[in-house]
Amino acid sequence: MRFIHTADWHLGKLFGQRHMTEDQAYVLEELLALCKDVHPDALIIAGDVYDRAVPPPEAVNLFNEILTRIAKQGIRVLYIAGNHDSAVRLDFGAQLLRASGIYPAGIVRAAEPPVVLSDEYGDVYFSLIPYGDPPHVREAFALDENLSFDGALAVQIAAARAQIPLSVRSVAVAHAFVIGGQTSESEHALSVGGSDQVSAENFAAYSYTALGHLHAPQRAGAEHIRYSGSLLKYSFDEARQKKGVELIELDAVGAASHTFYPLTPRHDVRIVSGMMDELMHKDFDLLPHDDYICVELLDMDAVLAAHEKLRKIYPNLFTITRPNINVNRLSSTERSYERGKSDLHLFSEFYADVTASEMTEAERRELIRVIDAMEQGARAE
Repeated sequence: MRFIHTADWHLGKLFGQRHMTEDQAYVLEELLALCKDVHPDALIIAGDVYDRAVPPPEAVNLFNEILTRIAKQGIRVLYIAGNHDSAVRLDFGAQLLRASGIYPAGIVRAAEPPVVLSDEYGDVYFSLIPYGDPPHVREAFALDENLSFDGALAVQIAAARAQIPLSVRSVAVAHAFVIGGQTSESEHALSVGGSDQVSAENFAAYSYTALGHLHAPQRAGAEHIRYSGSLLKYSFDEARQKKGVELIELDAVGAASHTFYPLTPRHDVRIVSGMMDELMHKDFDLLPHDDYICVELLDMDAVLAAHEKLRKIYPNLFTITRPNINVNRLSSTERSYERGKSDLHLFSEFYADVTASEMTEAERRELIRVIDAMEQGARAE
């Protein structure tokens, strides 16, 4: 049995103020090409198909197109709701979709039957375990006691395992924060207060567990319990992560092997570090300048019109950080007149940038007079 494990597409996401739908469509074309090349038995999406409960129409249209094109390749698609998805909306049309080889699981149910797929070695049972916080699990299973996230997941898995015969190959698909996982800034916490983490031991009985929620590709307590990571980089602390999908192969006895296939984005997410003079040099950064960029500006002093200057180099500049800036470097005594000189210097740079010419000597004298008058007025208050 061969299947692709992916998760956390976050269709319809805004990164900063930029809609990512075109970037997502671009990388999903790569995924479709990979499906055509390796022709897996199934594609699994382990939650957070959308970025919010009510996704924009273009995100829904994109998902519809991708599902249709994968189904036309004869590949079954299994997907669950994550904490970003609307369980009810993702569950819409489930019975009709199953007839086309597409198996959604949005709503937490007490008796969700497994999806059974077959290969030359027999059946493989897939437990689709949609994201459920403790109150929803309590309601679905008609329980009286309070549950932790770990306890709620244990209830879901116990119900799922009860429907799987002994000694068969099985796969869990879940959306959870397994203890010890590497987090990213773009992930939303599953709970405010209390522990939202769960034990990897919950998945011990499965041949493989396909996880979603954490955006970095990683193992979760064992090699056969894994996060595929998100489809794209959705924050700058993910800049050094590799994004892609996992191709999983189950042998006759259920031993799982995995191969990571990287996906190349339309625009990479990068952090570029340097002094302003270095950054303005055309040969300083040889990677594509239309990537999504955070500049780590290393100058210690104020830099005039930094955003405007850097945006000429990086049209998709998102933000600038200043790790070395020291606004208090000068003493108050040094500032009494040096401040006037510094303001003169900064305004001279600003004037040159705006007018493409230098100030005349008369203009400089007038500016010095204005700065001195302002300083005297400030001291008199």
